[in-house]
Amino acid sequence: MKLNVNGKAVEVAVPAETPLLWVLREEVGLTGTKFGCGAALCGACTVHVDGEPRRSCVTATGDIGDQAITTIEGLAQNGVLHPLQQAWIDENVPQCGYCQSGQIMSAVALLAQTPDPTDDDIDAVLSANLCRCGTYPRIRKAVRRAAAVMRGGTP
Repeated sequence: MKLNVNGKAVEVAVPAETPLLWVLREEVGLTGTKFGCGAALCGACTVHVDGEPRRSCVTATGDIGDQAITTIEGLAQNGVLHPLQQAWIDENVPQCGYCQSGQIMSAVALLAQTPDPTDDDIDAVLSANLCRCGTYPRIRKAVRRAAAVMRGGTP
């Protein structure tokens, strides 16, 4: 089957019911998307499918069709990090780093819908992504920083 991953055509030979997570990691070699719970509960496996966040651990690859898949690796453009990736670094968000790609993918989707999110907006969306290290205050700060940059302001 053919997939559109990070703007590139990719062909994989897997059963249609294979979870997208495993196709991305094992067949395509993009390991930024993480396995956490396998039941769509933790958010570590979040990717975008046609711009919408999707839990790849429970998404059958055969259900994707020609929709565009974006992983954490696909956010940077021409060697420049996405503003949210840069804000993550600037605000020292990561500790263990395991949940970070899912957190970032969910936050990017939030900023696409809500360019100037409140703390309540951020918490509502990102509460579905578990962070075992508890860096939620820094996550919120990074999302606000990226939102300001994306609106053309200063962090």
